[in-house]
Amino acid sequence: MSSRTAPRLMTLQRHLGWPQAGDRAMESSPLTTHVLDTASGLPAQGLCLRLSRLEAPGQQWMELRTSYTNLDGRCPGLLAPGQIKPGTYKLSFDTERYWKERGQESFYPYVEVVFTIAKETQKFHVPLLLSPWSYTTYRGS
Repeated sequence: MSSRTAPRLMTLQRHLGWPQAGDRAMESSPLTTHVLDTASGLPAQGLCLRLSRLEAPGQQWMELRTSYTNLDGRCPGLLAPGQIKPGTYKLSFDTERYWKERGQESFYPYVEVVFTIAKETQKFHVPLLLSPWSYTTYRGS
């Protein structure tokens, strides 16, 4: 993301009512993610991601939110407090577009991280370490 694009993205996010740095809802969100571009050693700025939950009875994915990583590669306010419930969730990262915007070929067009939340009272952090040819994730704190 260019230095001119980032302020426009932040203005748009404020306009849409998305959490901003210092926002209490963002700071107390029960679900966060952080993406690091290990090829450059920098945070992955402007990476599009979608959060979905597996819903019964048809076991279909219901999209809960679309967002973008901030200047620090974080997407801290994915769910508001009280919005989380036990179930199976999926974070889908649009890695193909991220790498194309940087003029880089990549092997994975997207990365999907599927995880289960058993207790809605806990906090969950899902980091993603990303390169054009590999990725790693784990349950963070």
